[in-house]
Amino acid sequence: MSGSRAAARRRAVEETRFQERFGLFAEALLTGVWIALAALPLVTYPAAFAAGARHLRRHLSHQPSGFRQFAADVRAAVRRGWLVGVGGWVACGLIRVDLSAVRSGLPGGPLVGAAGVLALCGAVVAGLRAAAVWEPGASWRALLAAAGRRTVLDPAGSFLLVGGVAVVAVSAWAVLPLAVPVLGAVAAGAIAVEERYGRRADAP
Repeated sequence: MSGSRAAARRRAVEETRFQERFGLFAEALLTGVWIALAALPLVTYPAAFAAGARHLRRHLSHQPSGFRQFAADVRAAVRRGWLVGVGGWVACGLIRVDLSAVRSGLPGGPLVGAAGVLALCGAVVAGLRAAAVWEPGASWRALLAAAGRRTVLDPAGSFLLVGGVAVVAVSAWAVLPLAVPVLGAVAAGAIAVEERYGRRADAP
């Protein structure tokens, strides 16, 4: 009898874990839609990711969360975050110039192009890591500086985020609507990478 009760408890625990994981997956997909909507003005994408990540953190900690709180976070993050968004588009423009140099056959073009792409990947990862830990009132400059250090010190986590961004790009290339919910999964991945790094940093 005790064995059957233990088996029943194990099944209940497994079902609860499955429900929690599926619930997080569904919430991440919904958050991706919210992020895409908030990023439509083009320069608001850092604020959109920051608000999406904070929404998922609240969901994971079982705090009240919803679109109203998400919208409030977008408004708070965009006050300085729009400058980060402008900087991101400027960086993309510079990378486009580098790639044009590669295609034109200028001496050293391939090296410059590779360095530019690597720098852009690092900037994207740092931006995602900064957004994953954003809180209202935080300085974007300080967040990005700290995230840049973590990007270098945690190459494994940074590589995972590059893979997540690549999935979004491939989804957009294949079927554009598929990329929208995947944005939420990337935000969730950034949170997981930051939590993993924090646990490793705190370990003796």
